[in-house]
This record gives sequence, C-alpha cells and structure tokens, in this order.
Amino acid sequence: MINKERAPVYYSDYLQLGKILTAQLPESAKEGITANDEMLFIIIHQTYELWFKQILHELDIVRQIFLQPVITDNSPDIYNSLHRLKRICSILDVAVMQMGILETMTPLDFLDFRDLLRPASGFQSIQFKMIEASLGLKYDQRHGKAYYLSQLTTEDVEKVKNAEQQKSLLFLINEWLERMPFVNLQSYWPEHANASFWHKYREAYTASLTEGEQGNLRIFDSVFIDAASYPEGRSFSAEASKNALFIMLYRDYPLLHLPYELLNVLLETDEKLSMWRHRHIHMVQRTIGKRVGTGGSSGAEYLRGAADSHYIFKELAELTSFLLPRNLLPRLPEQLVKDLGYGKHA
Repeated sequence: MINKERAPVYYSDYLQLGKILTAQLPESAKEGITANDEMLFIIIHQTYELWFKQILHELDIVRQIFLQPVITDNSPDIYNSLHRLKRICSILDVAVMQMGILETMTPLDFLDFRDLLRPASGFQSIQFKMIEASLGLKYDQRHGKAYYLSQLTTEDVEKVKNAEQQKSLLFLINEWLERMPFVNLQSYWPEHANASFWHKYREAYTASLTEGEQGNLRIFDSVFIDAASYPEGRSFSAEASKNALFIMLYRDYPLLHLPYELLNVLLETDEKLSMWRHRHIHMVQRTIGKRVGTGGSSGAEYLRGAADSHYIFKELAELTSFLLPRNLLPRLPEQLVKDLGYGKHA
C-alpha cells in the first residue's frame, strides 16, 4: 500500500537535476580558453557512465538469478534474465549511436581543449572495466595488462579487483549448463547410449566437413569425445559445452526455446561490445590519428588490440562450428523428446 501521507514528488527533485545539470565543468572555462565543444565532450561521457551504471545494475540482477543453486523450468527466472540481457544489448546499440554525436566534433574542435585533459582518459572508466569483469573477462585475458590498472586511484583499483573476485556471469552460466540433465541423465541414456549419441553425431559431422575443415574434427574430439584431452584453459567445461551444443542443435523443442535465446543473447552482447569498440577505434583514428591517448596509451593501436582479444563468450560462438542441418541430427530417446515438450507434466 502507498502511504497517502508521503510528501509529493517534484520532477527536478526526483531526478536530482540540480546536481546533474551543474556537473559539467569544462577545464577550458577554468583556463579562460574558448573551446565550445568541451561541453558536448563532457555530456557524452557522463551519459556513457550513466548507461554503464544501468548495465551493471542489470548484470547484478541476472547474476543473482544464476547464483541460485536451482532454476526451475516453471519459474520466470530465465525469461527475466533474457529480458535484462536484451536490454543491455539495446543500451549498447545506443552507446554505438552516441559515437555519431561525438563525431560532430571535428579534430580541430577537440584540439581546443584536449591537452587540458591529461592524464585523464576513457581508459580510467572503472565502470566499463567492472562490466567486462562481471561478464567474465579475466585479468589474464586482458590486452595490455601492465597498463590496465596503472592509471587508476587506489580506491578505484580496489573496486575493479572486487568486481573481478565476484562470480562472473560466464562462470555462472557454465555452472547452469553443467546442471542440465540432457546429455547425462541415466534415465534418458541407458549405459553407453550417451557415448553412442556423440559418436553417431561425430560420424554425421565428419561426413559434412569439407577438405579445408578437417582440422575441426580434432577440436570436436577433444571437446566432445575424449575427456582426457579436453583443452586446458577453457572457460566452459566439457559438460557445459556438450549441453550448450545440445541446446543449439535441438532448440526447436519447447523446453529449449529460452535456454537457446539466452545463449544467443550472450553472443549478441559480445557482438555489441565489439561494435562499440570498433566504432571507438574509428572515431579515435579520425580525431587524433596516430597520436597517443591523453592517458598515455598508444591510442587507436591499444584500442584495436583490446577489441581483437576481449571476446568473453567466444567459446559459445565457436560451438557453431559443430552444428549440423536438422535432417542429419541423431534421433533423441523417446522419454527425452517427451520431457522437452509442453505436455511432459500432463
């Protein structure tokens, strides 16, 4: 029940506009220099930080869902997670489009105030680092590790390190996939039947490969056939990889609709982040050419290295290498087919 005695809400107070609209303090104005585009520069980056805050908010909700030891098919949790991850993708679309507004500032406009910003840099955005860590980018996977925390205050370093110590979404998705019964449950797969499924699938997959794709078979065997040779250093376990591929292959069954959409939106998140990074690279090249960044990085060259290496869910993307057309898929056990349908509880 809403308390009828509560004070009325006023628009500007609710949005704290007194703080927000007075938070633009151009360095050029402090120095008495005319640099009209610094206001745009500040507002664009403040807007980015607000969107980053929203992304972290959404990620925290999704992570809390997957921290549960069990997520039942009858709960709204998977749909809620999917909905919030799709929202993150929409926010990243806006982040990419905002680059177009920033690009209305010409290189000469930027030079009017650029030197006043040193050593501040977008590289010091701890929220973006926290987003990457919350999604699952590990410290060892980062491009330019030696430079990664060097430009931050001690307080901000602790915030980023704390984010890295939490269970990431990638880690939690791996656990969720491992718990799925599709390729393991003995009631579905009598003794040796599960192994037989993967060997049958391998035969069909082998027959589908062209001469230039034969190397895929070695990877397929190490991930899906020979557990002893499972590659070290992978983010997803063998069981999680099997269940993820199973979901992709048999996504048409009702029970797998949402799990498939969830895996797909994780790949979309990687794609949107990549688009944002590459749009950023082109903007930097267009604006400062081969100059170093204000924070001391190599500028566009550093951004390109990060864009090429910071793919978080790349192992899920690689699973598409092992897909087969529907007409070549092995038939599933009758009980499993039943349980993957809407009528399983009838």
